[in-house]
Amino acid sequence: MRIISKNKLQYYSFISLYILATFISHSNASEKKTTDIYTYKSTSGVTSFSDIEPIDVNFSRYRVDCYACEVDSLIDWRKAKLYLQPYKNDINQAALKYGIDPAFVRAVIHAESHFNPQATSKQGAQGLMQLMPATARELGVKNSLSAQQNIKGGVKHLARLLKKYKGDNKLASAAYNAGEGAVKRYGGIPPYKETEVYVERVGILHKRYGRFSHVTN
Repeated sequence: MRIISKNKLQYYSFISLYILATFISHSNASEKKTTDIYTYKSTSGVTSFSDIEPIDVNFSRYRVDCYACEVDSLIDWRKAKLYLQPYKNDINQAALKYGIDPAFVRAVIHAESHFNPQATSKQGAQGLMQLMPATARELGVKNSLSAQQNIKGGVKHLARLLKKYKGDNKLASAAYNAGEGAVKRYGGIPPYKETEVYVERVGILHKRYGRFSHVTN
């Protein structure tokens, strides 16, 4: 029987994680964002990796990028768990200040970071609403990993997009994901698979969070 040392096992686990991350990244049509990878141990003690959040087991999340951007995601977005209470006051206050629907804010946060305030993408986007450093500076956000600052800045940015696109949630979502330049270039939602699924999923989440406005407001 061949015995593999602990260091080698850790090395092989890292290689497996890297291969899975690379596969997921390249399976996307867009070059900007992908999704999370989860690692956990089975009942037999074997380390496993998945792009679907494990149920009833302790796991660690490896951030690869945008939570709702994976084109071939197996998540049922009409049944996925909602997060009604996290950052409730900050979301409601920012949404009220900038005059937008808090359910839409929750949908974007869910789609961007899965409500993980420490989420960081390989492009450098940070926090709940995945603000790029340049965008954060323009919005006056000094620490994007501060949930309160991130929400204030992200909602301000989202409100500006909604105003620019005359309240069109789909165009605002598309611009949030792919950039205003891409929306302008294509005269609407850019034909990027990632952006198309992102806009669709944000829409689904928006409707679902909207049904619970009496709980979150």
